[in-house]
Amino acid sequence: MTTIREVAKKAGVSPTSVSHVLNNTRFVSEDVRERVNSAMRELNYRPNALARSLRRGETHTLGLILPDSANPFFAEVGHAIESAAFLRGYSVILCNTENDEDKEHLYTEVLENKQLDGIIFVGAGENRESISAIIQNGIPLVVVDRDMGNLELDTVTTENHQGGFLATQHLLSLGHQIIGCITGPSNITPSAERVTGYREALRQAGIHIEDSLLVRGDFHAPSGYSAALQLLQRTPRPTAIFVCNDMMAIGALRAAAQLGLKVPEDIAIVGFDDIELASYTTPSLTTVAQPKQEIGQLAVKLIFERMGDHSLPPRHNILSTQLIIRESSTRS
Repeated sequence: MTTIREVAKKAGVSPTSVSHVLNNTRFVSEDVRERVNSAMRELNYRPNALARSLRRGETHTLGLILPDSANPFFAEVGHAIESAAFLRGYSVILCNTENDEDKEHLYTEVLENKQLDGIIFVGAGENRESISAIIQNGIPLVVVDRDMGNLELDTVTTENHQGGFLATQHLLSLGHQIIGCITGPSNITPSAERVTGYREALRQAGIHIEDSLLVRGDFHAPSGYSAALQLLQRTPRPTAIFVCNDMMAIGALRAAAQLGLKVPEDIAIVGFDDIELASYTTPSLTTVAQPKQEIGQLAVKLIFERMGDHSLPPRHNILSTQLIIRESSTRS
C-alpha cells in the first residue's frame, strides 16, 4: 500500500503537509493542496479510514447484536437499523447470538474490543451480564425488544401486553370461547407480556383460563406446528388460537391443514409481529403488527443522541401495536 511518505515525496512536500490536506487541520495553500491531491491520484493512495477515525476518537461504526437473524422479525428490525445508520454515514457490524448466552457474551467482548461508537442490542437474553459489561465500560448502548428492569439504559419496546389483548379480544368478538395460546420460549418480555394480554382479555370476558390451552413454542415454525397439533387434538378442541409470533403461526396453519381443518371456518389463527411473509400465506395471516421501521429508526436516533451526550437520563420508549385483520380469522 502507498504510504503518506510516498505521497509527500511525489508531491515535493512534507508528510505533515499531506496530513493537513487529508484532515483539514491547518491552512494549506491551493498549490500544495493540488500537488498532494494529484500525487494521491497518481499513486492510487487510499487513506486508512480506521486509523483516522481512531485518532478522532470515533470509528463511524455501530455494533448490532441480534438473537436470531433467521427470524424474519429480527431480520426486518436489523435491516431498519442498518438503513437508518447508513443514512447517517455509519456502518454496522452484525452479530447473531442464536439465543446462546455464551455467544452473546463473546460477541459483546469482540464488539467492545473493536472500539465501536455504540452498540444496539436486540432481544437480549435472560442473563444481563453482557449488558452490564457494556454499561460499565461506558459504551453508548440501546436495547431493543426487552424491558431491562432497573438497568440504567435506553430502551425501545412495544406494547406487547396491548398486542396480546387486542388479538384475543378480536377472537372473542368473533364468538370464540375456547381460545388456545402458543407462547414463546421463556417468561421474559416480550413473550410473557403477550400472554398476560391474552389472559387479561379472557378474564374481562368472564372466561375461565385453562392452563392446558397454553402450549410453549420456541418462536420457530416447527414448534408452532407441533404446539398446534397438540391443541387441535385436544377435547374439547379450541376454535381459535392466538400465537405469540408469526413464524409459529405459520406452523399452526400447516398443522390445521394436515388435520383437514379449514382456516378460519374450523379454526381461527392470529399471529404477532406482522412479518412480510404474513400477508402471503394461504390464507393470509391476521396478526398484531409491530412498527419495525419505527423501532429501527428510533433505536438509531437514541444511540446517536447517547453518543453525543453520555449524561442524558435513560429514555424508555414504548411503541403501540396494531391489529391487522386478514383471512385467517375472518373470511375475506
